Amino acid sequence: MIAHLNGDFETVDYIGNRSVLLYDNIEEEDYPVHWHNAVEIIMPLVNEFRVTCSGKEYVLSERDIMIIPAGELHSLGAIEGRRIIFMCDNAALNSNPALSDLSPVLSEPLHIGKEYDKEFLSALGQYITDIYTLYSNFTEMSEVYIYIKLLTMLARIKEYKLSSVRYDDGKYADKFQLIMKYIDKNYMYDISLDSLAEIAGYSKYHFSRIFKKYSSQTFINLVNQRRLKAAELLLLEANLSVTDIAMQSGFSSLTTFNRVFKELKGCTPSEFKKLYKVSETSEKYSV
Repeated sequence: MIAHLNGDFETVDYIGNRSVLLYDNIEEEDYPVHWHNAVEIIMPLVNEFRVTCSGKEYVLSERDIMIIPAGELHSLGAIEGRRIIFMCDNAALNSNPALSDLSPVLSEPLHIGKEYDKEFLSALGQYITDIYTLYSNFTEMSEVYIYIKLLTMLARIKEYKLSSVRYDDGKYADKFQLIMKYIDKNYMYDISLDSLAEIAGYSKYHFSRIFKKYSSQTFINLVNQRRLKAAELLLLEANLSVTDIAMQSGFSSLTTFNRVFKELKGCTPSEFKKLYKVSETSEKYSV
């Protein structure tokens, strides 16, 4: 059962001053559609597990890994078994510019299963096992080492996805690293497919096709996700109007900002801000 649910927004109940939470989960119950500001990682240990993200169902076999980005609407099925469910505060990842290269890994739900290399999947499983051990024997340094394991795991996933893309042009990966950095630095301005294709040195058609293969999504979706990441931080920390935040985040109009935010986050920017204030207040006064 979800302890703190306001509409479909879950306030993650971290312990003390921690920003990580881990369940050795054996509960056989449905978790209704919800979202939260935490990145969630699930690895079934006994029996399969079913996860639905934005209407798409994922069936996880034992030792498969599912990564659910922060802000993603999802539900968990009632299945007998055992699974590790690990959650970490997305702000710890979002607020560090040095980690921007990892953002594609957390841009959409990711199911890592039997179609992946066995050794690679086993290595990721070991990271989660190490996180489980660190969490179970928590000390004042455990959270530091947990984040080191998590970031190493995300970096391995990013490297694997890059190495799995093969084109005749050996400079492909380097060019798209350049594109990702360009988006990260210029998301607040108007970015067109034509301009990105020119930077990469491809035709518009070819660039659009390989961009989707590289990032598993269209360029406009990725740009909007980067803009929403910036908007989230402004909504949570800055004393700005929603209109000002839309403009500073690169959206051409408040209408577009509200529509994209609702589509990807499941609520409006104003609702997001109110929900965060509610969760912040409840955490402040919780015993």
